[in-house]
Amino acid sequence: MDYEKYMKEALREAKKAQQLGEVPIGAVIVKDGQIVGRGYNRRELDNDPTAHAEMIAIREASARLDSWRLNDCDLYVTLEPCPMCAGAIIQARIDTVVYGTEDPKAGSAGTLLNILQDERFNHQTNMITGVLKEECSTILTTFFRALRQKKKEQKQDKTNG
Repeated sequence: MDYEKYMKEALREAKKAQQLGEVPIGAVIVKDGQIVGRGYNRRELDNDPTAHAEMIAIREASARLDSWRLNDCDLYVTLEPCPMCAGAIIQARIDTVVYGTEDPKAGSAGTLLNILQDERFNHQTNMITGVLKEECSTILTTFFRALRQKKKEQKQDKTNG
């Protein structure tokens, strides 16, 4: 499979978010070898708590395919989906989720919960984890390190000002 090829596309989306000052998370949805949906985190920009990369990619893919059912589609995302996104993935009937790095605070594809494979739901999703893990992890840690440094400098400016 072309897991790395499509994860690189998700990383391109994450970089778009980073350039806008958003948490750098990106996603793409693939059907029959074609990208049918793209998304990157836009929560701050849109003032929308649901504007996660996966949600945006799901909306775009659904519009492009003219169906809310995304059967035979695979979702590639740089960070493990949260509970909201995992629920949307189940509702959309996505076949496989491929993610880069775990989310220790909200991961719902095996880290804290495993919504995607819970047999109590009417749909379960295949999972492939750790694809380009280093790259996916690095973009996030670099972003948060810079954010903490910026806040520290702002605090020092207020103290000195």
